Amino acid sequence: MNQELPIQTQDLSDELYERFQLQVNKGQEPLRIDKFLASRIEGASRNKLQQAMNLGMVQVNGQAIKANYKIKPLDQIIIYSDISPEQTAVSPEPMDLSIFYEDKDVMIINKPAGMVVHPGSGNYSGTLLNGVAWYLQQQNPELSEETLPRFGMVHRIDKNTSGLLVLAKTDLAMRQLAKQFFDHTVNREYIALVWGDVQEDKGTIRAHVGRHLRFRKLFEAYPEGEHGKEAITHYEVIERFGYVTLVRCKLETGRTHQIRVHMKYLGHPLFNDDFYGGDKIVKGTVYARYKQFVENCFEICKRQALHARTLGFVHPSTGLTINFESPLPVDMEEVIEKWRNYSATYKK
Repeated sequence: MNQELPIQTQDLSDELYERFQLQVNKGQEPLRIDKFLASRIEGASRNKLQQAMNLGMVQVNGQAIKANYKIKPLDQIIIYSDISPEQTAVSPEPMDLSIFYEDKDVMIINKPAGMVVHPGSGNYSGTLLNGVAWYLQQQNPELSEETLPRFGMVHRIDKNTSGLLVLAKTDLAMRQLAKQFFDHTVNREYIALVWGDVQEDKGTIRAHVGRHLRFRKLFEAYPEGEHGKEAITHYEVIERFGYVTLVRCKLETGRTHQIRVHMKYLGHPLFNDDFYGGDKIVKGTVYARYKQFVENCFEICKRQALHARTLGFVHPSTGLTINFESPLPVDMEEVIEKWRNYSATYKK
């Protein structure tokens, strides 16, 4: 596959996209990394690779490097881009889409957990946008892969988060919705199961969210605002189960991993969030029976317990406010019910 490496000269933003990764073989001799990558990525010139390195978009073992870096055996190399993957080609693929609502301007999709939204490194097929391209082609069989219209994405949902997503079908809708997201006027509420007994019934978390300074796949909360972008999450307790709490989170801003990072910062990582420490026992007893109970819950809900339940915005054509609400998926319903029953039986 031809791996394009688009480069922009603007300053790096927090929104980076992984485009290519590999591990150096055990027997590799020392070699400048620009030469090494140019020989392994079809269509990538040394000049373009050097530009990427100067912008900090090439990471080795989690650290930005320069073009004169010499690779070593087992080095982990990741190349990032600040151009979103949806600007690359999307091949139509048949798949079931849960379309909540559709008109000439917008489409509301209820995304299941486990589905990647757009093509990217390691996920060039099987994404939601591949399914949308196929859906469009079924409506208009004369459209080829080259002439398929692009759906505009104005926000995203993590792979292992379920819930509502809006796509713009026209340039006007794209501009209107993008402005609403930029102005923080879109109504977005999530339901999350988090570890621990959240102290306050409701509150607001204000801490910048930006990429982890060492581990680029992770994000971190920066309370002093010295790094990242402003992020505001309002939360409210729905139900308490002792060792875990069911909360409602309302986004005022929409940073990558915002709820997951903010709740971890508050001391309450999301249940079974393998990025931010929720995939182990954070609160509870030392008894084997409790450990088995938690393991059973992890098996039921095999991802972070986070669902984008509510989505509301001003319709780009009618000017009317429309709201949509998605029911909790089965895995979250079941794990919440198990904790509810456990809490009723075994009080702290």
